[in-house]
Amino acid sequence: MAGDADLGVLERLAGLRQLDIGALAQLADVAELELRTVFNSGAPNPSLLRRLAPVLGLHTADLFAMVGADVPDALAPADTTAGSLVPHLVQSTVALAPEKKDALRKFVASLPREESKEPVPKLPVYEQYSSGPGALLMRMARNRNLNWTATAKTFQAVTGRYWSAATYGGVGHGRIQLTPELLLDFSVVLGVASGDLAAVTGIEPPGASSGPATAGVAELIWDVRRLTASQLQQVSDLAESMRK
Repeated sequence: MAGDADLGVLERLAGLRQLDIGALAQLADVAELELRTVFNSGAPNPSLLRRLAPVLGLHTADLFAMVGADVPDALAPADTTAGSLVPHLVQSTVALAPEKKDALRKFVASLPREESKEPVPKLPVYEQYSSGPGALLMRMARNRNLNWTATAKTFQAVTGRYWSAATYGGVGHGRIQLTPELLLDFSVVLGVASGDLAAVTGIEPPGASSGPATAGVAELIWDVRRLTASQLQQVSDLAESMRK
């Protein structure tokens, strides 16, 4: 269960794009009165969030996470066991040439989407966060099928910096401070602009940006989020073979 909704996030994201409520409503093809009503009530409207996400240039599941709303099952990772395979895939992919990363993503796109007949499992209690900037970011990591351990290993593979799984959990629960440097790491791994993360967390990242080796990796992490464990293993095997 997500924490209390924070629709002020929508206003900050819109402001970053120099969009007032009227312009945002027009681009999302919703009535301005409806948008103002939702903003004033503080009650997230799933249908509205789905319309606003592409206008804001965000993944729909991420916008749900940003405002503290529960991510619908249709947008959540279908096979939570597959997430443990993501770090190895990332390790194999980071050093690949751009054209090989593109080929890998095309292979992922060619795989059939196997919809689970079972409901998405409820997150363990320790991953049920309240509100706060760290909670927001860890919910976005979970959108990529990353639990605490997979988050720690994936961040190390992408950024070269290692924090323990428990540390990431502490960030999610607000027990450990979210630093500007870690915010930048989240930006790189999640593939979300640091300016957007600054707008929704209130923390300004340092000026450094990711290097060319990480290009395409965040996109691949997103691409594989709804694959089954067996499918993700195929992708990982292909990535490993491309390194030779």
